[in-house]
Amino acid sequence: MALNLTDAAVTRVREKREHPNQWLRLGIRGGGCSGFMYDMDFVDEPEAKDRKFDFEDVKVCVDIKSYLFLAQTTLDFETSLMRTGFLFKNPDAAKTCSCGESFTPF
Repeated sequence: MALNLTDAAVTRVREKREHPNQWLRLGIRGGGCSGFMYDMDFVDEPEAKDRKFDFEDVKVCVDIKSYLFLAQTTLDFETSLMRTGFLFKNPDAAKTCSCGESFTPF
């Protein structure tokens, strides 16, 4: 089981981070219309117990609890007529809301 980023997501993260050494922190938190919301932020350093991933020069960290729900997720970045933004493709999501920002696990 591993987290994945598409080439489009890696490119967009590079464009949005403030400096090349920043980490993309992915996680989940309670809320949204389906129970859990995806969370993204940039941090200078991961926490000691974080799961860590490298995608070329993009570094990603995920806290242990969030990783339980994101382990097989692919993060994509899409640009279309209807939507521009990051898209979480989570095979463990039993239900997602129409905006794609929240989900119900398993």
